[in-house]
Amino acid sequence: MSARPSPREGADADPPPLPALLESEAIHIIREVAAEFENPVLLFSGGKDSIVMLHLALKAFAPCPLPFPVMHVDTGHNFPEVLEFRDRHVAATGVRLVVASVQESIDRGRVAEETGPRASRNRLQTTTLLDAIAEHRFDAVFGGARRDEEKARAKERVYSFRDEFGQWDPKNQRPELWNLYNGRHRSGEHIRVFPLSNWTELDIWRYIAAEGIDLPSLYYAHRRSVVARDGMLLALTRFLTLADGEAPFEETVRFRTIGDATCTGAVRSGAADARRVAAEIAATRITERGATRADDRVSEAGMEDRKREGYF
Repeated sequence: MSARPSPREGADADPPPLPALLESEAIHIIREVAAEFENPVLLFSGGKDSIVMLHLALKAFAPCPLPFPVMHVDTGHNFPEVLEFRDRHVAATGVRLVVASVQESIDRGRVAEETGPRASRNRLQTTTLLDAIAEHRFDAVFGGARRDEEKARAKERVYSFRDEFGQWDPKNQRPELWNLYNGRHRSGEHIRVFPLSNWTELDIWRYIAAEGIDLPSLYYAHRRSVVARDGMLLALTRFLTLADGEAPFEETVRFRTIGDATCTGAVRSGAADARRVAAEIAATRITERGATRADDRVSEAGMEDRKREGYF
């Protein structure tokens, strides 16, 4: 399906605005997956991209209920604002929520918890995710990743094949000419699907503003205690271990991306609504993950290494 305007609009008609084209493409992808796969699931972190993706999925099947569940991979180190939003949003939309717990993976000995001031559970999510996919026999997993986020994400196709071990091979991907997607897979394999692949962070915020989409309060300017570390501002939470010489201080900040509270940085900002955030994003030249995710700074190929192992 093409995102071009319908011929019925006339040759001289102005094309629809970019968010409308992107919305049409994403809804087409979501419907294709629902028609083609037996047991899809939509990953829902409570972050802006997964919220937009769920908004699009609900639009795709309205007025019918969502024909697949949503799944939250819970690190146990979440911002309380995100968990509150998740539960409220799930109740309001009536979707079925599956929670996969990193803490349960630790308790079962599936993963080992890191220690020290820079410890994070972010990487541990991979095992929890793959175990949940196998347990529930999900054959398609919607993710909210965009190609502008990080170098490794730019290598993804819209349909991204994962082998029986959940692994990704960036050098062996299927062509997607003319928006035709190949979802063939054997038992035990699955496809990661990225309906927001062609969106940018600015597109996301423009769409949020246009649609009036509700988000966790963390995304807008607020006062909170933070710690300066490695060029970032980390929120002072009960999960954060202070290093020697670190002292918390108050700052007005917002978050560009939300993940494990121990490795997700904030940015100084006075933007208190979606339109002001979009204006700030339009002026920045630093990607959201490059600026605010400590786990992406481990190495130049840190994200790609994690994705090969089965990360989102």
